[in-house]
Amino acid sequence: MTVTATDTTVHLDPDRHIPGVRSPGFAETLRAEWIKFWTVRSTMWATAMLFLLGAGLTVLICATNAEWLASSEADESPGSFITFGMTFAQITAIVLGTLAVTSEYGTGMIRATLAATPRRGAVLAAKAIVLVGTLFVAGVVTALAGYLGGNFFLDREGIGLALSDDGMLRSILGSGLYMAGLGLLAAAVGLLVRHTAAALSIVLALVFVVGTMVMLLPGAWGEWTSKLMPGNAGASIATPVSFNPNLLDPWVGFAVFCAEVAVVLLAGYLSFRRRDA
Repeated sequence: MTVTATDTTVHLDPDRHIPGVRSPGFAETLRAEWIKFWTVRSTMWATAMLFLLGAGLTVLICATNAEWLASSEADESPGSFITFGMTFAQITAIVLGTLAVTSEYGTGMIRATLAATPRRGAVLAAKAIVLVGTLFVAGVVTALAGYLGGNFFLDREGIGLALSDDGMLRSILGSGLYMAGLGLLAAAVGLLVRHTAAALSIVLALVFVVGTMVMLLPGAWGEWTSKLMPGNAGASIATPVSFNPNLLDPWVGFAVFCAEVAVVLLAGYLSFRRRDA
């Protein structure tokens, strides 16, 4: 008896759908990104350092400067110090945002991710939601803890700040928004360069070095360039009273910061979509 073989070739459609296999939906993609994000040690360490730096330094600076702030010699407002530690917590938000993207390229995990979910827009959206959600919550909790601890020492000198005071609640929520924005900016740069050290160097230099150096530019050019730098534009939302009165208003500055992050994120997405893993 002769058995005739039949053609069993399986043809994949342009969207890479495999017959008999359901493509993962966005919920599964989001869950996968959540698991990847929280099962590496760097996430826990970076989040812990964000809290320690943000809350710890705020309490320390308020404890050591409360007496001076209450004296007639003080030339700064207590509101400038009540979220002081968030200035240094920026570093850990940038690190976390960078690693959320570049660590997968470093280990080659990105190939498995894209094999499971070929829709790169869905992968990027899931990464962004997990990263932004984590940093927003961590930023708000850290700023609130710093406020409660630091305000204890300010209250003892009679210069405590209430949550109902102008800009106070906005600065606590704004700390979460700014941390989330910084993480997203770092992730976008990570998509462009695909290298942890390079992405960290670029974003840290942009926020901490270039934002200060442009103040040296002459005249109105230097003043406006300084106001529009990402670190200066975004940071004003995270403090009740800025050390630099020449910065943009908090919500205006944050809108500028969001626009800058959106531009870099769009460039990162286009690169992510067109380049091989």
